[in-house]
Amino acid sequence: MELELRHLRTIRAIAEAGSLTKASVSLGLAQPALSTQLKRIERLLGGDLFERSREGVQPTPLGELVLDRARVLLPAARELQEEAARFANALDGPPRFRLGATHGPLLGALVDRLMAEYPGAAVTTATSWSTRQLVGQVASGRLDFALVGVCGESRPQGDEQLAWREIGTDPIFVMLAADHPLAGEQELILRQLAAEQWTLAPGEGCFADCFAAACSRAGFTPLSMYETDTASCVHLVQVGRAVGLCRATFPPTAGLVTVPLAGSPLTWRHLLGWHPAAAAAGTAGEVTGYARTAHVEAAGRSPSYAGWLAAR
Repeated sequence: MELELRHLRTIRAIAEAGSLTKASVSLGLAQPALSTQLKRIERLLGGDLFERSREGVQPTPLGELVLDRARVLLPAARELQEEAARFANALDGPPRFRLGATHGPLLGALVDRLMAEYPGAAVTTATSWSTRQLVGQVASGRLDFALVGVCGESRPQGDEQLAWREIGTDPIFVMLAADHPLAGEQELILRQLAAEQWTLAPGEGCFADCFAAACSRAGFTPLSMYETDTASCVHLVQVGRAVGLCRATFPPTAGLVTVPLAGSPLTWRHLLGWHPAAAAAGTAGEVTGYARTAHVEAAGRSPSYAGWLAAR
């Protein structure tokens, strides 16, 4: 057995967590398996790395030495991997666009636009609820662009190395069943929905906190929130079990309507990110333009959003 980077990551995770129990959760391992792995690493390095107690674990002097080296080696290894990936991606070859996106209406339109403009290009996509995951994949060279959304003026979570451009900002609308008593309103005050159950797709960032704050300003605390996938959110709204929150670009869907909220208490900002040192940076201006066109087209496909924009 030789010392590997994964062993250093394990030691670092244990030190940061302060206990084997907490570290096993963050590493996705059963605690007995983590204990066995730690014993093997300690045998390899020649002594105990942690002192165990009821309060948790503390690094021994040997453990501190190993952790000091890990703090240098792990970032260096990560930087090497990212730089190698960017170098490989910069080599001459046919055009390639590897797009990552959180769930929304813009990715498909962007793919269509790129394939039309670059007929011979390889266009691939990956989607995730996690902005942090997509940002990490761009930083490591596994994706060229990340198309993500953030609440209000917040920034994407994750790597700060990326360059970002705003694609567009949308108000948040409310989804109602087509036969809901308020479905015919041109605009709703948030307080009118105080007695409703809510449903929302999962995500990262501050949106849930901002929604709770908006409800507080409106004088109520929202009832239980069903956090589930988009299809289930739509179903719960359609059958009248809940009302939902959505971006104004949400496409027309049978059985439900989308209605603006007075004063736009919540907004959603679409961003495109890439690494400035990657080969993709050379096409970032074009891709940004295509994404902005896709956003304008998505807004035009939503009657409620088009009406809202026309009124302003």
